[in-house]
Amino acid sequence: MPGEPLPPVEQAWGLDEPAPGLLAAGGSLDVDSLHAAYRCGAYPWFSEGQPILWWSPDPRMVLEVANFRLHRSLRKTLQRFTAAPDCEVRFDSAFGQVIRACADSPRVGQSGTWIVDDMVQAYERLHAAGIAHSVETWSRGRLVGGLYCIVLGRAVFGESMFSRATDASKIALAALVAWCRVHGATRIDCQQNTRHLASLGAAEIARADFVAQLRQDVRAPTPPWQFDPVYWSALFTPVSRTA
Repeated sequence: MPGEPLPPVEQAWGLDEPAPGLLAAGGSLDVDSLHAAYRCGAYPWFSEGQPILWWSPDPRMVLEVANFRLHRSLRKTLQRFTAAPDCEVRFDSAFGQVIRACADSPRVGQSGTWIVDDMVQAYERLHAAGIAHSVETWSRGRLVGGLYCIVLGRAVFGESMFSRATDASKIALAALVAWCRVHGATRIDCQQNTRHLASLGAAEIARADFVAQLRQDVRAPTPPWQFDPVYWSALFTPVSRTA
C-alpha cells in the first residue's frame, strides 16, 4: 500500500539465500514510497510480469568520486569533447528521452529491460518532484548518451546509462563525478557489481557502511542541479583517494 514502510534493510536476503539483496515484494511506485525507499537504502528492480521488487544488496557497489578512474583514452575524449563548440553536457533538458533510451538499452547478459513502463512513469513523476535527474551528452544538437539518477541531499544514486556514440555514457558519468566533487557529494551509488563499473573505479562496501553514510548525506541540503563547464576542472584536479 502507498505509504507503507519497507522492512529494515538488514532483513534483506543474504548471499546464501535464493535472491541475495531482496528486501520486499509489492507496494507502490508513488513518489513518497520511492523517496522513502532510497532514503533507507533500498530501490525497486523488477521485470515485466513480476510484482514490484525492492532490493538492498550487501555488499553495495559504490563509486567514491575521489576514486573515479579517468583512463587516458577517456581523458583524451573529454579534451576533444570540451573543446568542440557543438558538444555539451546538459542537465535535465530531456529526462524523458534519457530514461526511454536507457530502457531500450538492456544490460549485458539480459534479453530485456528492468525499466518497464511502470518504472518509466514512476521516475518521470520523481523527475517532476525534483528528485530524479538526467545527465545528457549532446553532439551537434543530438542526444548521443546519458544517464539518470536520484539526488537526495548529497546522496547520489546512479540508475542507468545509455550510449549512441563512443564513450557518450562515460562522458555523462564523468560530468556527474565532476558535479559531485564541486558540491561535496563523495559517492555515487551503483547498486550492483559490474565489470564496467569496476573498471571506472567503483567497488563494493558493506551495506552497513553505505547506510551509515547515507543517513548523513540525505540530511544535507541538495546542491543546485546544474552543470557549468568550469566544473570539468574538478575532474582533472588530483584528489585524495579513499583507503
